[in-house]
Amino acid sequence: MFEFDSWAADRTIESVSSVPEQRYLEDLKSSHGGIHGTLVHIYRSSMVWLHRWKGSSPFKPVTVNEIPSLETLKNLWKAYHADLNGYLGTLNESRLNGFLSYSDLKGNPQSELLFQQMQHLVNHASYHRGQIVTMLRQIGSKPIGTDLIMFYRTRPKPQSG
Repeated sequence: MFEFDSWAADRTIESVSSVPEQRYLEDLKSSHGGIHGTLVHIYRSSMVWLHRWKGSSPFKPVTVNEIPSLETLKNLWKAYHADLNGYLGTLNESRLNGFLSYSDLKGNPQSELLFQQMQHLVNHASYHRGQIVTMLRQIGSKPIGTDLIMFYRTRPKPQSG
């Protein structure tokens, strides 16, 4: 699941890399402004969830103003994926199927199964990557597909019995 998410994030960043900076930073009146604001939102949300899972909730997430460029975001994204992969290596089935309590961004106590929180994170990122596809089309750029089935098609085929 997270291998797909990382693949899709990398493809999305690749897709927006050819967009002129002015268009990349432009407010397109989407839920998080434009392409940059939406990418920062995905990164920010991913960091919030990772910090919750690692026990440091509440966590003060970065703002769009603290990530001024795509290059800065690429570097942060790379560090996030390394941190996430390190965390994932510590998990076992019992922890994945156990409840994990945290405080949401408003300070309210919450608790769900860890694997459900993880599914939510990947689904949330996919939703917003879809918004980026729409914004790229609005400005005349061609997006790169990030559907789950495309991810599977890039992987070696499993051998049948």
